[in-house]
Amino acid sequence: MKQQVERGIAPSLEWLSDPSIYAIGRIHAHSDHRYYETKLEAEWLGEMRWRYSLNGSWKFSYAHNAMERQAHFYKENVSCRGWDDIEVPGHIQLQGFGQPQYVNTMYPWDGHEHLRPPVISEDHNPVGSYVKYFEVPAGWKQRPLYISFQGVESAFYIWLNGAFVGYSEDSFTPSEFDLTPYLTEGENKLAVEVYQRSTGSWLEDQDFWRFSGIFRDVYLYTVPDVHVQDLHVQTNLDEQFEQGTLKAVLQLMGRPASKVVLELMDKAGNLVVRSETGVSGDSVSLELEASKVHLWSAEDPSLYTLYVSVYNAAGDLVEVVPQKVGFRKFEMIDKIMHLNGKRIVFKGVNRHEFNSRFGRSITKEDMLWDIKTLKQANINAVRTSHYPNETLWYELCDEYGVYVIDEMNLESHGSWQKMGAVEPSWNIPGSKPEWQDIVMDRATSMVERDKNHPSILIWSCGNESFAGEVILNVANYFREKDSTRLVHYEGVFHNREFDDSSDMESRMYAKAADIELYLKENPLKPYISCEYMHAMGNSVGGLHKYTELEQKYPMYQGGFIWDFMDQVIVKNDRYGKPYMAYGGDFDDRSTDYNFSGNGIVYADRRWSPKMQEVKFLYQNVKLFPDCHGVTIRNENLFVGLDAYKLNYCLNYEGREFHRGIVFAQIKPGEERYVELDFPDIRNQSGEYSLDVSLVLKEDSIWANAGFEIAFGQYVFQMENKSEDETQTHPKVTTTVNDFRVVEGDVNIGVHGRDFSIMFSKQAGTLISVKYSGREMISSPPAPLFWRAMTDNDKGAGMHFDSSSWYAASLSRRTLSLELMEEEDRATMTYVYKLSVSEGVRVSVTYTVFSDGSIKVKSSYHGETGLPKLPLFALTFKVPADYYQLNWYANGPEENYIDRAFGARLCRFSNQAADNVSSYLVPQESGNRTGVREVSITNDLGQGIIISAPASAPVEANISPYSAMELENATHHYELPNIHHTVVTIAGRQMGVGGDDSWGAPVLDEYLIDPSVDMDFEFTIRRA
Repeated sequence: MKQQVERGIAPSLEWLSDPSIYAIGRIHAHSDHRYYETKLEAEWLGEMRWRYSLNGSWKFSYAHNAMERQAHFYKENVSCRGWDDIEVPGHIQLQGFGQPQYVNTMYPWDGHEHLRPPVISEDHNPVGSYVKYFEVPAGWKQRPLYISFQGVESAFYIWLNGAFVGYSEDSFTPSEFDLTPYLTEGENKLAVEVYQRSTGSWLEDQDFWRFSGIFRDVYLYTVPDVHVQDLHVQTNLDEQFEQGTLKAVLQLMGRPASKVVLELMDKAGNLVVRSETGVSGDSVSLELEASKVHLWSAEDPSLYTLYVSVYNAAGDLVEVVPQKVGFRKFEMIDKIMHLNGKRIVFKGVNRHEFNSRFGRSITKEDMLWDIKTLKQANINAVRTSHYPNETLWYELCDEYGVYVIDEMNLESHGSWQKMGAVEPSWNIPGSKPEWQDIVMDRATSMVERDKNHPSILIWSCGNESFAGEVILNVANYFREKDSTRLVHYEGVFHNREFDDSSDMESRMYAKAADIELYLKENPLKPYISCEYMHAMGNSVGGLHKYTELEQKYPMYQGGFIWDFMDQVIVKNDRYGKPYMAYGGDFDDRSTDYNFSGNGIVYADRRWSPKMQEVKFLYQNVKLFPDCHGVTIRNENLFVGLDAYKLNYCLNYEGREFHRGIVFAQIKPGEERYVELDFPDIRNQSGEYSLDVSLVLKEDSIWANAGFEIAFGQYVFQMENKSEDETQTHPKVTTTVNDFRVVEGDVNIGVHGRDFSIMFSKQAGTLISVKYSGREMISSPPAPLFWRAMTDNDKGAGMHFDSSSWYAASLSRRTLSLELMEEEDRATMTYVYKLSVSEGVRVSVTYTVFSDGSIKVKSSYHGETGLPKLPLFALTFKVPADYYQLNWYANGPEENYIDRAFGARLCRFSNQAADNVSSYLVPQESGNRTGVREVSITNDLGQGIIISAPASAPVEANISPYSAMELENATHHYELPNIHHTVVTIAGRQMGVGGDDSWGAPVLDEYLIDPSVDMDFEFTIRRA
């Protein structure tokens, strides 16, 4: 049951750097099942009466290293009542002690000390000394007493009443100890000494914040006289995937048992099958024939409950274990992964456990928000990057329906890859036998705890630890222990000698073209991207390139976006205002700064704009509308569309024209065309859009009725009006006397009823637009070729390669200006020369009509050999009072030419400040493609409207900040006070990319060719 502590054994600090010592006195890992006294209690009592939480306030002392700690604090006669207080669970570094540090691949001590495994620092190894006083709960005094630490980072020693109890490493699986021999009457003193760094730290080099402390639940527990110490439930299905069988293996402890009864109940509480057997030892194995069963999948997470009832020698019921069971079969068939006989595609995401205030010490509410978000965003799979999660997470994945790659706590990235180069000269664990046991202990601890969760389809050997015999042995252990799951490990990509470590080809950040090349060359294994679409900052461009492979190649089985949530910690700036702090903001060095900001969800648990694209491209139901109806393709594997209704809406110029509902019962894997009823629109020309939306009929556990799970849109034009009715500018209603042009020595004024437009010969641009006496231009229009660099731009070197476009955006030389007058209009054309090249020219033409509207056309004449062009736009500022925006464009969230599949043409409203997305470092954000119209008004509805023809829409970004202001800030609190609304209208902006953030360029089709001539136009008029 446990590694016994020999009487008189003295704990040693040498254990911290000895890979052969990782568990002293620790109870062997076992399943995470609950247990109760009666079946009724098991059915209705959520919390176990045999558990007693020690969460809450503990006494605490902090030391920078072992030499500074209070070494004898654990003794009974040493009082700790005057110590500081600390909350458990929680990280030491987030409660006023020590320093959080964020690093990615390098070890956190890199540059401070030259260390090689298994040696750890003696000078820089923070120690947290915890003390908790407790009394044994009433009614437990004649029973054994155990303690469970669900997560402690990274190594700890434990004493009770001065006696040494044990030692443990592995931050992310439970460590449990028997306290019974050390108990005293009345108050007991529990002492725990936690070290941030140990041999385990060499194996825990994950891309995350480096914390320490008791960060998960701690509780006491007792057991009945006869107890199920371990339960292993495995299900199987017949060849038709209809008849289910169940095998349960129990390990008993305590006094002898007389019999064990198994009862399998369905979701409604009906008995499916019952079996009982006598017991002659401490191991029991039972099999049940469950007949025809309802299968478990992420689409239909049907769970049964297995009640295991244990009787003592006298025939009395002493314990009932309720275990959720999912009947499902996961297997490899013809080199393709199948669930219940169907090829599976993982539409996944990597997920760290994280809370912006409490780090990896997360709450049930956090987990519920996360699981509901996954379901709402069509994400069907999670990789527990890169460690086992809390037990509750797996229970939620079972219940809500999410496929899981369960990853053991192993990453030694800094030991084999330095600054991106593969250099495994001192890689661990490699094939070093001295590291085998400590690594295998982590594998065993994960599997033994998590083995009963149907949501777990794949065991993962860890992350980014190169390859070798040690990891290969772990993979083989997984296979021997559990034949119902497959094994994943990506690291063999770098060392094919150990290719058998993984049942699937798994790569990180491979380009879609490279994946396709692999799939074309008669591959031996199915393909998944365990990490792809590096969602750092403004990213996820080109996601469709990957999802398009799903239908094209059966052996392509999806991937896991990196990652789910930004890892950011709330901190106050110097004025006391909270902000999202990243690496380096805590004076942590070394650090990888904002590289922890990779989430499709912000750290405060809000959806980022990137989620719009993910949700659409991960849809299981595809909707393809046209002028008459919609093709519905149900790509679900197991469920029809009974739970949904199809809403459709015909819009005219973005406004609802007709609405309807249909109920389409389409079986999984089938496609059908459904005709829709519309009113006759043949006599009304203009732009129409047909929106179709699949929504929930009723409330579910993850969303309310009416929640949209899939959508499709078809945009089309009806052309029936006369030329007079369709011209861009209607007939002028003002008289000739209302319209006049005044050419002065320096300025040219165009005036009419209630408007005045001014152009400068000296400044070479439009300088004033007044409507009804209100000035709309606070900074004149200027050509713009630069955007505030995204994280991907920086990683791809745009600041070096394209910096000449930055300079070209700051200044230009006016080569000529020309005024042309007509009866009801005046046209002013400026031609500019740019510093980027002698031959590049940009012209901006303003045509002012007698109604005060201004048609603006910007033209670019390029040449070959120019650097990558980020943007071709015109930007100007209006007073900050004009911040209310109403759009007719692709939205509602920001979108770019390589991230617009999830956007839809619609009318929506927001404010200028809303378009500064909460990416960790301020950068380009808030863009909209397909802009037909946007109004920019004050609170009274006064202002301007910018419009473009539907046949040639523009892109627009309207924000309180210019590209240069965003560029100059490293945090949002560094942005200046708002004085303007910055309007940027673009003919084209390059995509944002997303293959990775350290060199991958934006795909060629989403770049701007600076050698090609181009132009765009739009109109400004009063609101």
